[in-house]
Amino acid sequence: MERLSASLRRLNATTIAIALLANSIAPIAQAAPRKDATASAEDAVPTSRARGTPVTLNFVNADIEAVSRAIGAMLNRDILVDPRVKGNITVYNDKPQPLSEAYRNYLSALRGLGFTVVESGGFLKVVPEADAKLQTSTVSVGAPSQRGDVVLTQIFKLNYENPNNLVAVLRPLITANNTINASPGNNSLVITDYADNLQRLGKIIAALDQPAGGELQVVPLKNAVATDVVQTVQKLIDGSSTAVQGVPGQGGGGTSVIVEGRTNSLIVRASNQSRMAYALSIIDKLDQPTPGGGPAGNIWVVYLKNSDAVKMAELLRAAISAGSAGNGGGGPSGGTGGAPTADGRTTAIQNPNAPTGTSGTAGGASAQSTTPVAASARPSTGGQVQADPATNALIITASEPVYRQMRQVIDQLDVRRAQVYVEALMIQVDAQKAADIGFQWQGLLGAGASYLGGGTNFSAQTSNSGGNIIDLAVAAGTAAATGGTTSTTTTTSGTTVSSQLGPGLNLGWVPKINGIYTLAALAHFLETNAGGNVLSTPNLIAMDNEEAKIVVGQNIPLITGSFTNTGGATSSVNPFQTVERQDVGITLRIKSQVGENGTVRMTIYEENSSVSGTSSQVTNKTSVETYVTVDDGAMIALGGLIKDEFNDSTTGVPLLQSIPILGNLFKSSDRTRHKSNLMLFLRPIVIRNQADADKLTINRYDAIRTQQQSLQPDHSLLMRINDAPVVPVVKPNGRIDNSVPADPQTKSIDMPSVSPIPDLRDPPPPAPTK
Repeated sequence: MERLSASLRRLNATTIAIALLANSIAPIAQAAPRKDATASAEDAVPTSRARGTPVTLNFVNADIEAVSRAIGAMLNRDILVDPRVKGNITVYNDKPQPLSEAYRNYLSALRGLGFTVVESGGFLKVVPEADAKLQTSTVSVGAPSQRGDVVLTQIFKLNYENPNNLVAVLRPLITANNTINASPGNNSLVITDYADNLQRLGKIIAALDQPAGGELQVVPLKNAVATDVVQTVQKLIDGSSTAVQGVPGQGGGGTSVIVEGRTNSLIVRASNQSRMAYALSIIDKLDQPTPGGGPAGNIWVVYLKNSDAVKMAELLRAAISAGSAGNGGGGPSGGTGGAPTADGRTTAIQNPNAPTGTSGTAGGASAQSTTPVAASARPSTGGQVQADPATNALIITASEPVYRQMRQVIDQLDVRRAQVYVEALMIQVDAQKAADIGFQWQGLLGAGASYLGGGTNFSAQTSNSGGNIIDLAVAAGTAAATGGTTSTTTTTSGTTVSSQLGPGLNLGWVPKINGIYTLAALAHFLETNAGGNVLSTPNLIAMDNEEAKIVVGQNIPLITGSFTNTGGATSSVNPFQTVERQDVGITLRIKSQVGENGTVRMTIYEENSSVSGTSSQVTNKTSVETYVTVDDGAMIALGGLIKDEFNDSTTGVPLLQSIPILGNLFKSSDRTRHKSNLMLFLRPIVIRNQADADKLTINRYDAIRTQQQSLQPDHSLLMRINDAPVVPVVKPNGRIDNSVPADPQTKSIDMPSVSPIPDLRDPPPPAPTK
């Protein structure tokens, strides 16, 4: 029976399909040419006649591919089935319905099985729902006009709202396998989803993409200063996390307050009238006159955050005096002192009976100066500015309009200044070669008491040349006569034979004449190679437009004069020497000015000095002083020196030294070549905030720790001290890693988590921790 029922069902489905095909022959024959349209139900049906032709579907548990072919034949469209689409489908209707409605029923049935239809290359394809967003070629812009369970890509262009804000709102409404993305560049949303859902999303987007409404009002202040009140008002509005009774939707999200300094006003923008009324009530309560009243000409105290009060006072005095000479940095103003307001910045004190204030001497005098300021010396504008270095505050005596103008200038100048970290490279490479070859002769001829003596005697040309043959002969003879050795016996001049011999290979012929040893011949051979490679990296940090200096070296005494007793008379003054101390080593002095475009103008003085090896009174010095402009983080070559020096000297016997080959026995030659390369490099890094400073600190901290690890001593079984101090490890979260052993005397340092900046040189790989 089951086999019979299955056969009847297949026969019934086949019969219905054939009937549908026969019923659709006429519409297909009259169909228009195929067009590349979207896979909506209306566009899939060729003509209006076919769309209105009622059909009856009765596919029960039929194969998806067979049903798709039947639907494609009715639509006169090719429907391809992805090989991954398997299974049976049930599509039926109780009464005849238009072909477009039947096609939508077919799409709904596919969606229930996890499949959908997309259009690609002019064909309709049945694919898994998860792949539909990758294969659909249907893209439309604007409001969606299609319906059904077909996957489309729709681009919604926004006019007012931020697309990133709408992504978080719309994402939960998107089908699990489909996507939504924001395009901030053209302020658009790109959504891939079913056509019916896209229509619903389009209505939501249209409702949300509206111009920001609400109220906008300019509130002029009568008593308070706008720059002081704005922070307090904004904090009170933003701090209301809960709704205020009688104010619907109260909170800081819909209200913003900004300053209009020219008219001493506040510009308030609120999303509704209730929020506007709440903001205006706060402003009205704060815009109250100071208790006690009084005429114009108040005393105001402004606490600076970043600038120096003394320098700021000098600048303001010059500004308000309209070019007249201002007073020097003064002390605290007389009269009643000021106290901070609610925002901790300024307070106004109205006291017409208070003293007019005091001023220090010109050029930044002491804060305790009490010299009164004459009325004729005050600026004609009626304003007066004094500085209090102890609290880094300004005391301003001026009318309200003048104070507002000065306050705008103060707020613009009292900003955090950038800092410049300067890393310098001093590279010096030296190479020196020397060669020395020489021969010396002497001898005696004759008998009895008469002798004829002669020989060659070449004095030392350099410190590396061989010794003088006459001095060596005297030393050798004296040593033989006294029974000493030639290597240690001291001559009458106080020098030994060994000290007379020059470095290198020395060969001599010492014959015995009349019982006395004498030096008859001396040959000297020497070749010297010397080199040096010095790398110095001084670095320091300085505030913008401020000078900084670093000196690494020694402070040595240099003798500049002396006094001694030169006569037989006794003097009451003991002999003495006068000395002057001088820094010897590496000196780096800079003054940087940071531009708005990221360039750094620098005044640089760089010096590398050392004491000469031949005399403590002679110093070697290499310095450069220049002005440069360099980009932030870029390296620049300041200058250098490339020197190649060659010296050649020869001493010999005339005529004999010119004989080929044999002439070398009658001369002494010395050659030296000295090459020196010196280059100076510099790189500035602008630090504009604390995050940049943290990066630099972490980079230097890690570099010094790596050096400490690389200089750990070898482990010794005989010594109990085997570990050198190493600073603690800084974890990525900025905390000290206690699992790594550190020196007990090293203090813990918490550093923020930052990525290191690139070093001027390639840092060495970190050594393993022992």
